[in-house]
Amino acid sequence: MPYGSERFLAGNNGRGRPGNSAGHPSRGRLRVPVERVIEQCRVYLDGVQRKGQYSYSSALREVEQHEGRGFVWLSLNEPSEEHMLKIAEVFDIDELIVEDAVTAHQRPKLERYERQLFMVIRSVQYSDRNKVADRREIIDTAEVQLLMGQNFIITIRHDTELPDPQPKIEEDPDIRGEGPAAIAWATADHLVDEYVRIAALLEMEVDRLEEEVFTPGSKFDIEQIYTLKREILEMRHAVDPLIPALRALIQDNKDLVRKEARSYFRDVLDHAIIAADQVDSYDERLSALINAGVAMVSLRQNRDMRTISAVVGMAAVPTLIAGIYGMNFDYMPELHYRYAYFITLAFIVLAVLVMWWWFRRNDWL
Repeated sequence: MPYGSERFLAGNNGRGRPGNSAGHPSRGRLRVPVERVIEQCRVYLDGVQRKGQYSYSSALREVEQHEGRGFVWLSLNEPSEEHMLKIAEVFDIDELIVEDAVTAHQRPKLERYERQLFMVIRSVQYSDRNKVADRREIIDTAEVQLLMGQNFIITIRHDTELPDPQPKIEEDPDIRGEGPAAIAWATADHLVDEYVRIAALLEMEVDRLEEEVFTPGSKFDIEQIYTLKREILEMRHAVDPLIPALRALIQDNKDLVRKEARSYFRDVLDHAIIAADQVDSYDERLSALINAGVAMVSLRQNRDMRTISAVVGMAAVPTLIAGIYGMNFDYMPELHYRYAYFITLAFIVLAVLVMWWWFRRNDWL
C-alpha cells in the first residue's frame, strides 16, 4: 500500500490529501527540518554521479526527466517519523516501511512492498578489551536500513557510521549500471566484510582464552569466557538472520534485481556464510571451554580441600595428645617419668612428619 492511505490521513480530519499543507498532520509540528537528517542526496545517470546539489524532491524530478537512465541516492541519519512522512510523500513509500524506518533494533530481514524492497542489516563494531571500561561493550551492534525503489535508494543508519559507497562502485565498472542495487551492494558488502574482519579478531580472543585455560598452573577468570560468549551471541544475532534475507533478495526478487547485481550479492552472501560459520565455531569452542574451565575450577577446589584436610589431619595429632595429657586425672604414671615431656614432643614431631610424607606421596600437599 503506497503512502497516502487512510492511516496517514487520519490526522487531517478529511480536509486534504498529504500534499495539501492545510491538512497534513506533520506540517507545523516538524521541529527539525528534513534537511538536517539528510547526509547525501545524489543523482546518478547511466552509472555516473551528476554534479551539483539537489534536494530530495528536485533530485527525483531530475531522474524522472531521464526515465530509465538514472536513480536517486538519499542517505539519512536517524530520521524521525515526521521526516519519513515528508520523504514518503515524494517517493511514494509504503506506510509500513515508514514505521520500520524509524524503528531501530530490528533483526536483519528483507521485505517486499509491491515494487519496493526494504532490507535491514545490522552493523557490528569491535572494540579492544583493553580499551573499554565494560567488557560487555566489546561487540556493539547498530542498524542500517536499505529502501530500494525502481529509481531511488534510501539508506538509513541508526547509531553507526557508513563509508561513502562511491569509491567501491568506481573500482568496479560492471556494477555502475545496476542502478539502486549498486549502492545497496556497496553498503551490504562493506558491512559483511566487517563481519569477516571482526570474526578474525574474535578468533584471537578465543585462542588466548584457550591458552589461559589449558596452560598448567595458570590462574584464569572464567567470567571472561562467559563475557566473550555473550558478545559472540550478540554478533550471531546480527549475522545469522542476514543469510536468509540475502538468499531471498537473490532468489525471490529477480524482477527487481538484475542478473549482474545478483551475482554481486551472491558474493556478499558467501562472505556472510563464512562469517556465520566462524562465529558459530567460536560459540561452540567457548561452550567447550566453559565446561573445561568449570571442570578445572572444580578440580582446583578439590585439591584445595585435600590440602586443607591434610593440614587439619596433621594438626589433629598434637591436638589429640595435648588433649589427653591436659586431663586432670590423679593417676597418670608417665607424667612422673623423667623424660616423658621430651618423648611426647618427639612422638608428636615424628607423627606429623610421617603424615606429611604420606600426604606428599599421595599428592595431597
